[in-house]
Amino acid sequence: MRLHTHIVYCLLAVTFLNADIVLGEKAPSSLCKSLTATGNSEYPPFLWRDTPTSSELHGVNRLIIDELSRRINIPIELIHVGPWSRAQGEVKSGRVDLMAGAFYTNERADYMDYFTPVMLHTTSVVWQSKSNPFPYSKKEDLAGKWGVTVINNSFGQEFDQYAQQNLNILAVASLSQALRMLAADRVDYVLYEKNPAYAYATMLGLSDSVVPLSPYISREGLYLTMAKKSHCNLDSVKHKIATALHNMKQEGFTGQAAMDGVREWEVHARTGMH
Repeated sequence: MRLHTHIVYCLLAVTFLNADIVLGEKAPSSLCKSLTATGNSEYPPFLWRDTPTSSELHGVNRLIIDELSRRINIPIELIHVGPWSRAQGEVKSGRVDLMAGAFYTNERADYMDYFTPVMLHTTSVVWQSKSNPFPYSKKEDLAGKWGVTVINNSFGQEFDQYAQQNLNILAVASLSQALRMLAADRVDYVLYEKNPAYAYATMLGLSDSVVPLSPYISREGLYLTMAKKSHCNLDSVKHKIATALHNMKQEGFTGQAAMDGVREWEVHARTGMH
């Protein structure tokens, strides 16, 4: 599966980077005047909101999207459209053009085109209640227990397939709800990315109640994707995006954005404006 996935990524990259060879007058990039983007707004330091009522997204991915917009000379509006499940639905329908951060799964690849290189990498872990611990050293240790994660969350194709066949995992609307359930011992564990879950546990005052375990369950690339139903899903536009992402990675912009975004979140967290 990993070899197949790698081949898919390479083919996509070749397609985008050589788009200028096959472009015709039927799909000029001038047809795409602007782009909309969304993502998981409960995902600090990658994406987050100043307040629960704000539609503006901040974080590492915002810095990357803003620079991408400047380089391709197409305005990109990055907004909160609802919970993570709603964000995926909006991109799937084509009402939103770009997803600013998604793991690769076969299901998502049916309705989104993935750009390479990845924007970032992130690790997903098992979170456990300190008051109700259990031995954990491998994914098989989760069998027979009850876990919880956020609706439509993914931990990579390999772990998702194992979980579907072997684990009992509830799905809730928000990370806050999942962590509160764990702290109240209503479930045995939470599955989520380490950095965002740590940020939310701290924000909710639960950092002394829940703890991440090792080893991690997956380490996945966080990709920029485009809706296949987007009116801007044109070879010329995708070529521009793929080229810009490649250059940003090579020049070190992406790595610097990751550090700057973490600092931005830390400043926000210290102000207590949640």
